[in-house]
Amino acid sequence: MPGPKLKIAIAGLGRMGARHAHHFYALTPRADLVAASSPEPLELTWAEKNLEGVRTYLDYDDMLEQECANGLQAVIIASATAVHAEQAIKAIKRGLHVLCEKPLSTGVEKSQAVVDAYRQSQGQFPSQKVICGFSRRFDASYRDAFEKMSSGMIGVPSVFRSQTCDKLDPSGFFVEYAQFSGGIFVDCSIHDIDLALWFFGEDSRVKSVSAVGITAVEPGLRKYNDRDNALGLVEFYGGKIAQLFCSRMMAAGQEDSTEITGTKGKLAINTQPQTNLVHIYEPSGIRREIPPHYYGRFRDAFINEANEFTACCLDDTPPPMKLEGAVNAVRIGCALQEALITGKKIEFDEQGRRMNAGQEQGELRARL
Repeated sequence: MPGPKLKIAIAGLGRMGARHAHHFYALTPRADLVAASSPEPLELTWAEKNLEGVRTYLDYDDMLEQECANGLQAVIIASATAVHAEQAIKAIKRGLHVLCEKPLSTGVEKSQAVVDAYRQSQGQFPSQKVICGFSRRFDASYRDAFEKMSSGMIGVPSVFRSQTCDKLDPSGFFVEYAQFSGGIFVDCSIHDIDLALWFFGEDSRVKSVSAVGITAVEPGLRKYNDRDNALGLVEFYGGKIAQLFCSRMMAAGQEDSTEITGTKGKLAINTQPQTNLVHIYEPSGIRREIPPHYYGRFRDAFINEANEFTACCLDDTPPPMKLEGAVNAVRIGCALQEALITGKKIEFDEQGRRMNAGQEQGELRARL
């Protein structure tokens, strides 16, 4: 006989929100998606057509008020990044479990506020689970690589290289999106930063960051202090470095890959991306197709995320990751974005404090 299901609501029904909604509605047997909210009427129309029986709300606060009275247990935050922290904190204060899409916020202070709210809530709701949705941690290949590294197969991991490279969107959508995204490092590289913290260890301490970037196809990004291609270098105390590449102009499709080099070997994930095992033989040569977008590569990881989040809430097992790591990822991403804009190397002491912070912040404000 089936056990109880977790009553879940979702905030945000844009492209990613709609995917999350479908996962919890149709592909997570232990979940019961009962409500959805969006300030966009067209998104609610989609929900009414595709999520039969799910109650819809234009206002997030109304949804919380009404659904908590009906036994709501968890909320998925998949709305605009600008309101992630605010919506997550409201749900946390009500004792609800929360899965928040990455990043927690585009700024460190707001991200930390989510962690602080969660810590304060633990006294009243000790079984509450709050995680940030870094989907690659739920991907089978990344998990296999992590297990192999943890077994000592490659010795001590020392050099990390990772990239998130999106297929070019000729509509130029990401130009206007840049004013809300926090910049290419916070928006794109946040996954790679989280992976570096995962593979190097959650307690890794940043020593310095530096970055360079260009606007190769969308010069309009510069008005928002952003770029369409960027390279970042993160140095950690203890003799570890991470190189990050992010791009929005790949021609063939999504190219996300990672390499971890240790003192005895190297692990590489998805360095030759492909949609499937089909090779196309043509007069000009042999080629293979690759996923057209991020979701095409990580669909199974998102489904795993939905099921594991639901299970840890129902079974009261530890969350698959620490929420504090999401703040560290934003901290590094913001520092990389600042280094990109100012051209300055940003350094930290061993306690994580910025060195020469006042001078650097003044230079940043002068450039904005």
